[in-house]
Amino acid sequence: MSQETEQTLVSVEPQGEAKACVIWLHGLGADGFDFQPIVPYLRLPENLNVRFLFPHAEVMPVTVNGGMEMRAWYDILEMNIDRKVDKASLLKSSQRIANLVNEQIAQGIPADKILLVGFSQGGAVAYQTALTFAEPLAGLVALSTYMATEEEIEASRTDANKELPIWVAHGTVDQVVPVQLGEQAYANLENMNYQPSWNAYPIGHEVAIEEIEALGRWMSQRLAV
Repeated sequence: MSQETEQTLVSVEPQGEAKACVIWLHGLGADGFDFQPIVPYLRLPENLNVRFLFPHAEVMPVTVNGGMEMRAWYDILEMNIDRKVDKASLLKSSQRIANLVNEQIAQGIPADKILLVGFSQGGAVAYQTALTFAEPLAGLVALSTYMATEEEIEASRTDANKELPIWVAHGTVDQVVPVQLGEQAYANLENMNYQPSWNAYPIGHEVAIEEIEALGRWMSQRLAV
């Protein structure tokens, strides 16, 4: 791995040659190391040979945090229930992740063996990226998140991913991203004729071991197809 790559993402390689890839996007103020420890708890079969990539978001001022600079996929302008965000920076991050997917394809991993996961802010970027990607992906996982670019997705979503498997999970007592926002994203997906899976857990803005184990089983099925 090049020094430049090390500065932009964390990579967890399988024992053998990578045949599949999971790209996992962290939340506001975190970095690519945030979810790296979860990999063993997913209990993915070794023969799937899954590479995990955990990109770091760029450092930028975040308006709702008084302009403090931190890792963020996009600026959040207002923390109301509608989550007013800077869509331009979100779309820029989405393009970056799409480029990362294309890099994996160029390295020999088929698009339908690449799965996108996003937590919180990362989930909003994952929604935008996966639903508008030009080739069919293995799946999309949206954790404790919301859909910030519904109009853009509606305008640009692709037939390639019209049957994309989607796993949505949210904590019922999440005080950072209220569960209503997760439910609204789920409803948006249904209105667009996707068939997402809804998974609720009695937790806050976090992940639970039960959730990760269930996600691991779902991932195993998606990447084994």
